[in-house]
Amino acid sequence: MGGLAAFGRLTAAGWRLARNDALLPRELDALYPPAARTLGKALRLLAGRQAREGRPGERLARTLEHLGPVAIKLGQLLSTRADIFGIEFAQDLSRLKDALEPFPTETARREVELTLGRPVASLFSAFGEPVAAASLAQAHEATLLDGRRVAVKVLRPGIGRRVADDAEVLTLAARLVERWSAPARRLEPRALAATVIRATELELDLRLEAAGGDELAQVMAKDGYMSAPKVVWEGVGKRVLTQEWAPGTALSDPAALELEGLDRRALADKLIRAFLAQALDHGVFHADLHEGNLFVAAPAQLTAVDFGIIGRLDAAERRYLAEILWGFLQRDYDKVAQTHFDAGYVPRGHSVAAFAQALRAVGEPVFGRSASDVSMSRVLTQLFEITALFDMRLQPQLVLLQKTMMTVEGVARRIDPEHDIWAAADPVVRRWMLRELSPAARAKRYAEEAVSALRNLARLIEAPPQATAVAVVEDRGGAPLLWFAVGAAVSGLVFLVAAWLF
Repeated sequence: MGGLAAFGRLTAAGWRLARNDALLPRELDALYPPAARTLGKALRLLAGRQAREGRPGERLARTLEHLGPVAIKLGQLLSTRADIFGIEFAQDLSRLKDALEPFPTETARREVELTLGRPVASLFSAFGEPVAAASLAQAHEATLLDGRRVAVKVLRPGIGRRVADDAEVLTLAARLVERWSAPARRLEPRALAATVIRATELELDLRLEAAGGDELAQVMAKDGYMSAPKVVWEGVGKRVLTQEWAPGTALSDPAALELEGLDRRALADKLIRAFLAQALDHGVFHADLHEGNLFVAAPAQLTAVDFGIIGRLDAAERRYLAEILWGFLQRDYDKVAQTHFDAGYVPRGHSVAAFAQALRAVGEPVFGRSASDVSMSRVLTQLFEITALFDMRLQPQLVLLQKTMMTVEGVARRIDPEHDIWAAADPVVRRWMLRELSPAARAKRYAEEAVSALRNLARLIEAPPQATAVAVVEDRGGAPLLWFAVGAAVSGLVFLVAAWLF
């Protein structure tokens, strides 16, 4: 029954999009290939009166709002890319960030009391009306008994069931795309859907968000590019989160970028550097950095809220990311290409040199040019065509990183239309490269590998005689891995000593 229900909801979603002329809107007819143009005209035969009301972005926002939290998340992502879809379209979708229909304050108060197991008055001297309403939760302004101004986030009633329903629909859609669209298979639609679903499910426990916010606040404090409000732990439960009030004006407010004394270039630089410093230096980053989750104050103060989606990178992924960014910064396309092959992003059967040539064709025309001079939709189209030529598949473990990079770049370009993302990234990437790829850093890495090898050796020695020791310590060709482990350990210690001496 679950599959039939999901198919029914998927069909209903398509019907609603068609009725609102939000799937292939008539205003964009001139841009469609012939087949899509014909399909769009056919779908418009199903359109209702509402299809004539508003611009394409307004119709899409209205439709996504009714389709549920996962659809709203998609709309939020689209709204950050005015450089691709146009300013008007992005602005029409921006209401999906924090201006949805709120639920009653009395319902929120009851939820707070049920979750925290105490009366609202025992923690707050005042509990106000909602100040922002998003797809999963809404925020209320409140005052603690000690006088501190705070924001109280409360999950929407019944949101868990709604997310579960959306997850079934998204999983079904991914399966259908993978089955019927051969070109889309390299984008790993099912793995992508699973990543999005898992991230959304984690947002339904606000205790995890509180922990993520607390962790990232410590990370942010080390660089100073961005800050996070302090968590008020006595006001935290599974469905309730309390944090100190974020200073400044929400970036989703059109007046935010008109604040007196605001340095828009510095603000855009800080946003890019904050994200890269989190990802590269610490391996943990805020993965939902749209305008509704950012507050600004003059001259260039940036505060992030809403830590429901946290991205993480292991050491190898951080190294690949840094080397790719550094290669682009140095316009070393051979290095960028080789890193893609080393990471396994491009199948080995292809030519590294040919891939480097393709990257150069995309990178050179945009390098060093201001955002206003670059058509991002054209760049993305070229990248998609190139990745298809080289059989690059989507990396599910990097979905949150790629999605956040796209969002952050879009927000930075909105803050400063002339923003140069490469110039902003340079100091953070350069610092990482000098620190992590220096001889001392390499020696440290060898030493860590040596320690790991010694631990594995100790486990082998301590293993009982009846264990299949021969199978463990010998590879398929019969070479003793035991001696390899000893050699690796000794080599690592030698490198460590060399680094200490020199």
